[in-house]
Amino acid sequence: MKTTLIIGAGGVSKVATTKCAMNQSTFGNIILASRTKSKCDDIAKEIKERTGVVIQTAKVDADSVDELVELIEKVKPEIVINVALPYQDLTIMDACIKTKVHYLDTANYEHPDEAKFEYKLQWARDEKFKKAGILGLLGSGFDPGVTNVFCAYAQQYLFDEIHTIDILDCNAGDHGYPFATNFNPEINLREVSAKGRYWEDGKWIETSPMEIKMVWDYPEIGPKDSYLLYHEELESLSKNIKGLKRIRFFMTFGQSYLTHMNCLENVGMLGIKEVEHKGMKIVPIEFLKTLLPDPASLGPRTKGKTNIGVVIKGLKNGEEKKVYIYNVCDHEECYKEVGAQAVSYTTGVPAMIGAKMILEGTWSGEGVFNMEEFDAKPFMDELNKQGLPWKILELTPDESFEVI
Repeated sequence: MKTTLIIGAGGVSKVATTKCAMNQSTFGNIILASRTKSKCDDIAKEIKERTGVVIQTAKVDADSVDELVELIEKVKPEIVINVALPYQDLTIMDACIKTKVHYLDTANYEHPDEAKFEYKLQWARDEKFKKAGILGLLGSGFDPGVTNVFCAYAQQYLFDEIHTIDILDCNAGDHGYPFATNFNPEINLREVSAKGRYWEDGKWIETSPMEIKMVWDYPEIGPKDSYLLYHEELESLSKNIKGLKRIRFFMTFGQSYLTHMNCLENVGMLGIKEVEHKGMKIVPIEFLKTLLPDPASLGPRTKGKTNIGVVIKGLKNGEEKKVYIYNVCDHEECYKEVGAQAVSYTTGVPAMIGAKMILEGTWSGEGVFNMEEFDAKPFMDELNKQGLPWKILELTPDESFEVI
C-alpha cells in the first residue's frame, strides 16, 4: 500500500487530507503532520467521523530539514504534499531531495522577512530533483494551479496561438465579520498590499497597489470590481505559454475590505519588520494575525460563491478566438462535504488531484515542474469528478473589460 505524507494543519490541509481519504485507493496510508500535533489530531478525528478513514498524525517542525528528513525516513511516503506556509517550501523541498521522495505544494516560496514571492529559488532546485530521480510539482492549488491547467488546456486543445490571458478571481462569500481573510492573514495581506505587476511584450510592468480596476460580470455572481495584482502563476505562464503577448491577474475586493486594509497599512499593522512594544520585539502583521478570525473557522459562517477562471484570446485556424474557462464553487456546499469554506476547498482539492496525477503515473518526470508543463486533460477530467466542475464560454473576440 502507498503512503502519503501531508504537512500542514490549516484549512487547506483539512480539505486536501479529507479528499485524499475519499480517494484512499490512490493515497493509501495517510499521515498528517505539523508543528502543532493537536491540530492534526482534530482534523484526523473529523475525517474518521466523515469518511471512516483513519489518518495517522505526527509532530514536525517544517522549518527544520533534519526533522523533516527524520519523519520522511520513518514513514517512507511516495509523496510529500506541502500545505504548510510558503515560507517553508524550501526546507520541505530539500528534505524531499535528501530522501528522494516526490514533492508537491500549492504556492511558491515567500521569504518571511521580505514581501516578495517568486519561483527563482524553487526552480534553482531542478537539477537536484533530477539527480534524486524525483518530481517536484509547484503550485497545485487553484490560482496558481487550476488556472495554469486551464491555460495549458487552451494551448493544447483549443488554440493554435494564445496572445492574451486574464486570470479572474472572485470570492463573493460573506462570513459576517467586519474584516477577516479567507486564507492565512500574513500571506493574504502581504499579497494584496504589494505593488501590482503584469507581463506584456516581453517585459514586466509595475503598478501601484490597486491602481488598475476593472468590472467583470462573473457568471452566477454578477458584476464585481476587480483589481490588478501580481500573482505567481504569471511568472511561469509567461515563460511556458508560447506566443503570449500579455498576461494579467485580477481579484475582487469589497469596499469594506479595502477600507480596513488601507487603515491597517496606514498605521503600520501590515509591517513585516520587528518593532519594540513594552520591551518586547513583535512583528506587526504577526500580531494582527492573532487578532483576526482563524480562516479555518470561517466555514460554518460563510455563504455565497467563488468564481475563478481565465479569459484567453488568440487564433484558431487563422481566425480570432476568445474563451472564458471558469469554475463556480458554493461555500455552503463545500462545508457540507468537507467542513471548510470554498477558498480552502478550491486550493485543497487541486492539491489532492496533483498528487493523484503523480501517484498514478499520469504525470511523470524528474525535476521541478509547473502545472502547465503536463497534459491538461487528465487533470481537467479529475476536476469534474472531484467537486470542481468547469465550464467554457465562447466570447466574441472584441468583448473587452471595463478597465478604470
